[in-house]
Amino acid sequence: MRKQLLILSALFISVTVFGQKNELKTAEKAIKANDFVAATTALNKAEGLIANADQKTTAKFYYLKGKALYQNGSENADILKVGEAFNKLIDYEKETKQKYTNEFGALLNKLISSVAEKASSDYSLASETKEPADYMNAAKKFHQVYSLSPRDTSFLDNAALIYYFGKDYETSKKLYQKLLDLNYTGITTIYKATNKEDGKDITFNDKKAMDLQVKLGLAENPREEAKDSRREFIFKNLAQDYSVLENYSKALEVIAEGRKEFPKSYSLLIDEANVYYKLGDNNKFKERLEEAITLNPTDPTLYYNVGVMNMDQGKIDEAINYFDKAIELKPDYADAYNNIGAAMIEKVNPIIEEMNKSLSDFDKYDKLQAKQFEIYKQAVPFYEKAYEIDATNISVIQTLMGLYENLEMTEKLKAIRAVYDELKG
Repeated sequence: MRKQLLILSALFISVTVFGQKNELKTAEKAIKANDFVAATTALNKAEGLIANADQKTTAKFYYLKGKALYQNGSENADILKVGEAFNKLIDYEKETKQKYTNEFGALLNKLISSVAEKASSDYSLASETKEPADYMNAAKKFHQVYSLSPRDTSFLDNAALIYYFGKDYETSKKLYQKLLDLNYTGITTIYKATNKEDGKDITFNDKKAMDLQVKLGLAENPREEAKDSRREFIFKNLAQDYSVLENYSKALEVIAEGRKEFPKSYSLLIDEANVYYKLGDNNKFKERLEEAITLNPTDPTLYYNVGVMNMDQGKIDEAINYFDKAIELKPDYADAYNNIGAAMIEKVNPIIEEMNKSLSDFDKYDKLQAKQFEIYKQAVPFYEKAYEIDATNISVIQTLMGLYENLEMTEKLKAIRAVYDELKG
């Protein structure tokens, strides 16, 4: 019985091998006849039998599959599948015997150059139109280049960013996550030299090519420039994808991971602050802005935003101090002048409440009103400065009209009202 089983097993292997070779011959004939549908059908039948094939047959299968998908370079070819098939053969022959690698390598390089050129052209168009559909065309092609050449990770980086511009945040975040999983940094060395003929800089693919041009006397001033790591921005952009998709907890998780790697990242800190703002957590928003000030003490916007948070929390004097600092750093900061005026007027609220309780006590009422108007007088110069910087801000103009009317500043009221009427007219 055992002997019979062995004979059956041997017979099965013979039938399998015969089936493989028969389907491969069918596929090969179909490819030569440009009948890629028939070739694919035959290869699909052979694929289930390939696990037990020898090296020669397996390589032949991968080769024919790549050719069938490539379709002689037809525009109907699925670039992603072509790239996967080509690279699968090349990787397989690295471990065995190389027979088809050179042919596929040449086709692959041609395909990479063609698709990369189209990707750059589509991106140039998208940069002009700003249309999401145009960005998507470019993103897909950059993604295709990466699929054709997985070693060129920068194309995956480009695709992730351009998918974001195209508003495909789901694909963008998947690609950014893949970049992090691959430990991609984007650190590269750029080789440059100056063309002796026209004095313009030339960028070379490698040092050998640059040195050759210098040696031939065609270029001078050879130099190497290192591109900074992209990893910090990958964390940032991935968090932005999650934020746009309103997955704020995941955005904060990504930022926290990024800040562990880049603890002094001002950019990630600001993004974290913005996520807390979107969540309505003003306390943490303010905390992150105050932390950001320690990293970048010359950014007036930070002081302004912390001032706004202090105003919201009723800390008027603290708010004014932050607005003052913003103006010190940016003397034409109209919003900061406006908010100092607004913060001062906030101080009037308890006085007005007391006035409403003292309607029958005329002396007390008049004294309180005098305090009210004194605060208004202090606020006027700040609103006037805001108006001087931006004479089209209706809100500032309306506030000045109210202040001038309360303070009986008739001439100024008449002039600002004319401006208001003209803007509204």
